[in-house]
Amino acid sequence: MRIQLRNVRKKSVVLTFFVLLFLTALSFQIYQLNQPVVLEIGVFAGSYWDVPIQDSNKFFDEAIAEFEKENPGVKVKYRSGTLKRNYSEWLSQKIIKGNEPDIFCILPKDFNTFVSIGILRDLDKDITRDPQFDTNKLYANAIQSGQFQGHQYALPSEIAPALMFVNKTLLTKEGISIPKGDWTWDDFYDICKKVTKDTDGDGQIDQFGTFGFGWQDAVYTNGQRLFAPDGSAAYFDNPGVLEAVEFVMKLNSLHPNARVTSNDFDAGRVAFRPFLFSTYKAYKPYPYRVKKYGQFEWECIKLPKGPRGKNVSELHSLLMGISSRTRHEKEAWEFLKFLVYKESTQTNVLKYSYGIPVLRYITESEFGERVFSAVSPEETFINKSLLSEVIEQSIVTPKFQKYEEAVTMADKEIFQAVTMEVDAGKALDELNKDVNNFLKNN
Repeated sequence: MRIQLRNVRKKSVVLTFFVLLFLTALSFQIYQLNQPVVLEIGVFAGSYWDVPIQDSNKFFDEAIAEFEKENPGVKVKYRSGTLKRNYSEWLSQKIIKGNEPDIFCILPKDFNTFVSIGILRDLDKDITRDPQFDTNKLYANAIQSGQFQGHQYALPSEIAPALMFVNKTLLTKEGISIPKGDWTWDDFYDICKKVTKDTDGDGQIDQFGTFGFGWQDAVYTNGQRLFAPDGSAAYFDNPGVLEAVEFVMKLNSLHPNARVTSNDFDAGRVAFRPFLFSTYKAYKPYPYRVKKYGQFEWECIKLPKGPRGKNVSELHSLLMGISSRTRHEKEAWEFLKFLVYKESTQTNVLKYSYGIPVLRYITESEFGERVFSAVSPEETFINKSLLSEVIEQSIVTPKFQKYEEAVTMADKEIFQAVTMEVDAGKALDELNKDVNNFLKNN
């Protein structure tokens, strides 16, 4: 009888223990459910486009406030003060320690590496499962900028294509009209030849045709690609690439003993310079136009096209991605979508940034038209339809692991070929062999 009573007591103690354990676990789960989800985002201070900006955090602050209001169970935080030049190192250290933000900005030099090491979440399932996200409403090239070998690893929050700045004052002084949108390399060269001269009679050329139109600009406007999409091969020995490099050499030959600098353009002594649209948007209106380019009138047009190409340029994107290790997959996707797809947030790109919204209808809206107006109503930055056309036709550079290193190799060799005026054909043949060997070796 005592033994049976003892067994009953043991069972009672065990049962009580498990009940208490269950209640403790349940209480903890209830506590956890009542705690807000905290998302961390990785951002940097200042403008992504390297132009003056009064409050770089305002875009994210307003987006966070609106998102938290619509999602009361989620809190979003970020660390402010990290400069763009220090951002890659800061983020890399966070990744190494395993405590990277749930969502973070991705600089161009980091994207391929982050995909290759598996730190970026593949967004394909998030996109296809979300009936409220329609990629057709975003610029197709902008979407492509966040893809790696056919998979979507990031989304752009804002974009900017390159355009050709034209010194209207200089051209007017020389009796030359601003080129039309479909102008060619021949038109470009002829104007550069006419304006390149010694204006003060001291025997030194002090007025120039162009600054900053590089070999990659020439390659893109001549309809050429430098690599296979997956990085398996390089095409620097293609005839169209040779044409592009030789054209840049031809432009440089107009001032063989003079080196053109950005200071020459700033001082109004250069007719043409490629710039990102963000620079145009930042410096066109008062007060920055007075501080930077107030001594001459200027405008922007498409880049000139080569014999094999079109009036195109490279598209630049501020990409945002989600950590593959985030514990809040659903909430992270919702906030990323909020940044790139929400009408109010994308409208704020026009208000607070110098980029262009990735939502086409925001860029082409009446509000967009007003933003693209300068001080006086009759002066317009750029026709919004033309801007959309430039974006749609823009070039998105391929994404593969060795891309940055391969382009750096090419840039060094082609720069030497152009400045030393060597045989471009031979230089490109050698370069193509070297780059292909680099791509094929692990």
